[in-house]
Amino acid sequence: MLRRYPQRKIFLTVLCIVLLLLSCGAQASEENEIPVKNMVTMVDLGADKCIPCKLMAPILEKLESEYQGKAAIIFIDVWKDSEQAQQFGIRSIPTQIFFDKSGQERYRHVGFMEEKAIKKQLDLLLAI
Repeated sequence: MLRRYPQRKIFLTVLCIVLLLLSCGAQASEENEIPVKNMVTMVDLGADKCIPCKLMAPILEKLESEYQGKAAIIFIDVWKDSEQAQQFGIRSIPTQIFFDKSGQERYRHVGFMEEKAIKKQLDLLLAI
């Protein structure tokens, strides 16, 4: 039956691929939503080549595993993704922005931020 209607087979294949791509795109945008929905979120806006940002990288990795499931720790390289820098209105890097579970910005810091200070902000927001 498909031999008689090769266009139909091609159409159905293309339609399936398009639907699959659209559903993946919807999931990706929800996963990449900043701040993360219903979760305390810390966004660190910096760059891979920025010295203070490099110093913070191991701290952020440690905190990401320590707060897994409780808070989202997100790093954005603003030199690679300048739209994000504009979205958050930053003027210098690194900048850390802390959001509560409802997505409201609660605290902003510019410059290197020590692990102890980051933990303090995260714990305050988790307690709300």
